[in-house]
Amino acid sequence: MGHPGAQEPVVLDPFVTDLDGESARLRAAGPLARVVLPGGVPVWAVTHHAEARELLTDKRLVKDIGVWGAWQRGEIPADWPLIGLANPPRSMLTVDGEDHRRMRSLVAQALTPRRVERMRERITELVDGLLDRLAAERAAGSGGPVDLKATFAYPLPMYVVSELMGVDEADHPRLKVLFDRFFSTQTAPEEVLATLMELAGIMGRTVAERRAAPGDDLTSALIQASENGDHLTDEEIVSTLQLMVAAGHETTISLIVNAVVNLSTHPDQRARVLAGEISWDAVVEETLRHDTPTSHVLLRFATEDVAVGEQVLPKGEALIVSYAAIGRDERQHGPTAGEFDAARSPIRHISFGHGPHVCPGAALSRLEAGVALPALYARFPALDLAVPASELRNKPVVTQNDLFELPVLLG
Repeated sequence: MGHPGAQEPVVLDPFVTDLDGESARLRAAGPLARVVLPGGVPVWAVTHHAEARELLTDKRLVKDIGVWGAWQRGEIPADWPLIGLANPPRSMLTVDGEDHRRMRSLVAQALTPRRVERMRERITELVDGLLDRLAAERAAGSGGPVDLKATFAYPLPMYVVSELMGVDEADHPRLKVLFDRFFSTQTAPEEVLATLMELAGIMGRTVAERRAAPGDDLTSALIQASENGDHLTDEEIVSTLQLMVAAGHETTISLIVNAVVNLSTHPDQRARVLAGEISWDAVVEETLRHDTPTSHVLLRFATEDVAVGEQVLPKGEALIVSYAAIGRDERQHGPTAGEFDAARSPIRHISFGHGPHVCPGAALSRLEAGVALPALYARFPALDLAVPASELRNKPVVTQNDLFELPVLLG
């Protein structure tokens, strides 16, 4: 086995100026790479597909931050910008074993495939409304660039997940500000704890409102389940609500944005999609693989030494799952893994995770993108980027593959 200290660490760029290049360096250093997170925090990353599948089902890797040696030694500051992701409140994201099964089963009961499919009609209504607004603005304006992220890719999943969870639409503007701070590596130290507290306050108020006036939403269903003896505490409901809203909109925003970028930079494939030769489902899956919405997922902790290929993840160390690197692993996807090819067959990836903690909202995200993208191009078939793809800038978020904006010409 290789000595843990033999490889020079890959320092993740807090400004995410070259995610593709960084991911390539991680794969080259993998399948287990030493990494330094923004703020100077050393961890490890799994960067290859096969090893990631194994580690994501390995019971020796747990969510309990108390296992982390650096945490035990007091080396992780309370105002570290990523502390909300490394040590989030108690939810199904942060527990393992029986507690995880208990929480996840309640979410699964509320977020059934039938319930997700029932949302198709409402998603279609929301998409049509946003596209009507875009068409009206184009008709009234100069035909110049439009920020498709702000006007379409962001509001759609926020509306959907808020209706699903019972969150008041009036909270959307503030939630956008808070989640931007929550995920950013550039959040000022004095804002970190304040952001976490305000998010918890909004979610706590939402839970109290749904307890007083239950509706046909997942938060009300979780409250009802706990009242029926399934022992979900208020803290767990609040944390689950925050987790679902955060993951439920951020992932879908990036999925829609990245699909549009890929179709714009591959006009031959776009033509085949619009001609019906390549399915929209294939576009969604290849986007998830090639430009996964989640770049890195924080954190799991080793309860003992874990062999990973010829290397060892030492006991007490932290692991991130580097999905941006994993999605282009040539051992899984062949020599063209670095290319976007919606006609690829088969398209097999783990961009929504694998094992017990696989994303519970994967079906909903796929449904939203599967409704939004064909409707967008049916309305604006000549849609294209307003700037070269090389000028698009990533937000300073090491966990999300997310652009500041997506300027397009609707045609």
